[in-house]
Amino acid sequence: MDSPRFIGAEIFRHSSYGRWHPLRVPRVSTVMDLSRALGWLPREQFITAPRARQKALEVWHTPEYLQALQRVEATQQATPEDTRRHDIGSVTNPVYPEIFRRPATAAGGSLLAGELLRNGGIIYNPPGGTHHGMPDRANGFCYLNDPVLAMISLRRNGAQRIAYVDIDAHHCDGVAAGFHGDPDCLMISVHEERLWPRTGPLEDDAGGSALNLPVPRGLNDSEMAFIRYELILPGVAAFRPDAVVLLCGADGVEEDPLAHLSLSNNAHWEVVAALMGMAPRFLVLGGGGYNPWSVGRLWSGVWATLNGHEVPDRLPREAEEVLRGLSFEGNRRGKNPPEHWFTTLRDSPREGPVRQEIRDRVAVLRQRLH
Repeated sequence: MDSPRFIGAEIFRHSSYGRWHPLRVPRVSTVMDLSRALGWLPREQFITAPRARQKALEVWHTPEYLQALQRVEATQQATPEDTRRHDIGSVTNPVYPEIFRRPATAAGGSLLAGELLRNGGIIYNPPGGTHHGMPDRANGFCYLNDPVLAMISLRRNGAQRIAYVDIDAHHCDGVAAGFHGDPDCLMISVHEERLWPRTGPLEDDAGGSALNLPVPRGLNDSEMAFIRYELILPGVAAFRPDAVVLLCGADGVEEDPLAHLSLSNNAHWEVVAALMGMAPRFLVLGGGGYNPWSVGRLWSGVWATLNGHEVPDRLPREAEEVLRGLSFEGNRRGKNPPEHWFTTLRDSPREGPVRQEIRDRVAVLRQRLH
């Protein structure tokens, strides 16, 4: 394809996990609206995500689980057995009106991306990134695992060797389960240590297929740059993948309410830019991110990076109105949002010293590259 493609859908505009759930905030619709307001999303680059059918999802998820999700959506009620067996209806994974349609649309976008990348190119699917989902149960806000489905689709369409890079604040336990011990998959995960799901310790190599880097609280831009240069890029280059999948979760930025890292959105954009061109196929997915302003600004900048658009110092009025129209009820960060959350996309850099514990952990992982 000649230019990157953006996969989105209107289902994400008003769909919410509930009034007090972290995923009550609009995310994908904000990125779509901001990108259009900035003139970055012409019709020819936008693709409406299809809703994946059960048969397509069965390449990784069990029929029983998929049937349970669809039944619960129809009845809007989970039985005790649904919760016990599939964790449907728990506080983390609640029943809501689009409990099957919403994740099936994100998964449909990721499955389609694998097909569209058959001959190479760049695709951005911000609804995707549900990396905690398990074959037979919901997990960590994730009812389906679209990264796993995307990678299966890429394999079906000619990409045998896949490098999966995950910079979400939470470890990709579902993807690790899906590709444990796969010699043609390299998983690199940079995640906050001791943060839920508390998986992915340094010593866990997922059967030889993963480089797990748990990082301490307060990770800054300089430390992420060090990790990018010393681990992510050498690891991907040595692996020589047919495709790179990047999960670009926005919960590592300082303003996110669920994690404790201190990155600016520049750190994420630099990872995106650095991975471009490292394989003929590049798929970028969303992931976590629970502050509506920080996730909308970050993910819009990802799209700018993929297209080579310059991020303006001051947003035009139409884009500013998109950000001023957001609210963040029930969180202290929503009470007095700073003015630059409305008027800019780019954060001020958050640089600092590179702590020795990060240097030491990266050194351990680099030894495994040889």
